Amino acid sequence: MKYIFKIQYKISDYIMEITFLGTSSAVHSYKRSHPSIALKAFGETMLFDCGEGTQRQLIYAKISPMKISKIFITHFHGDHILGIPGLLQSMNFRGRETKLTIYGPKGLDNLQQAIANLGFPNFDFPLEWIEIDSGTIVETEEYVVKAQRVKHNTLTLAYSVEEIKKPRFLREKAIELGVPVGPAFGKLHNGVPVEINGNIIKPEQVLGPPRKGNKLTYSGDTMPCEELIDFARDSTLLIHESTYKDEDKDKAELHSHSTSVDAANIALYSNSKELILTHISTRYKDIKDLLGEAKEVFENTKIAEDLMKVEL
Repeated sequence: MKYIFKIQYKISDYIMEITFLGTSSAVHSYKRSHPSIALKAFGETMLFDCGEGTQRQLIYAKISPMKISKIFITHFHGDHILGIPGLLQSMNFRGRETKLTIYGPKGLDNLQQAIANLGFPNFDFPLEWIEIDSGTIVETEEYVVKAQRVKHNTLTLAYSVEEIKKPRFLREKAIELGVPVGPAFGKLHNGVPVEINGNIIKPEQVLGPPRKGNKLTYSGDTMPCEELIDFARDSTLLIHESTYKDEDKDKAELHSHSTSVDAANIALYSNSKELILTHISTRYKDIKDLLGEAKEVFENTKIAEDLMKVEL
């Protein structure tokens, strides 16, 4: 498609594919839709925010809404949530049966009730709404999702998804200890001791040192803040709002948003490896200045485009 780009990162145990479904701020433009990001990883599809038009963008991106397992909402401004009612209705019309969980800050019950009042009181598939605050909100053997309050003009959360990466399995060491090639290798790699010829072989005997997995952090809408610097620490990829140019810093402060330079400083101070700017105001027809001023602070910066895909 016209606006699809691919950026290849070093691939680890899992591939985390990020698709920018919408990259505008409060107003649509010809090339940018309301905010939404899809993450395909760990056998799941997750959605971060769901602005108006998200389900159409999913079609263009060839991502099935029926496979979305979780939706994470940063806050309740319309450009971040108005796609949810239509998306849920379409899932229902298409006969969805699997559970969908929607996470969001305090006030999520109001959104649930508003959708019911629109004429969707019940759906034919399991739908769970979970209000959250800062902290760990999802933890599996493969990944952890955390949330952090940031500074906007309404209660807003940033999110991170961090891969849990197993230590390397030392195959030759296992063979030296008499472990036969086969199922015992998998047990040891998964942390389960095995008995070989009367001897107990422990996982730590055949595993390398701990390894840090990829970390994705999404800022939501926010002013620059220390909380986000700490939260985004050592991110493989930081996706940060960049509503304004640095020359419009006064407007950013007035509306509790960030400039491109603010975002670059967050990436720099958090020791992130890469920064992608999103939530771009439609007032800027040429985004080269936004990118240029951010790169002066943090060189490894890109600007998101609708339907851009990234793998890490």
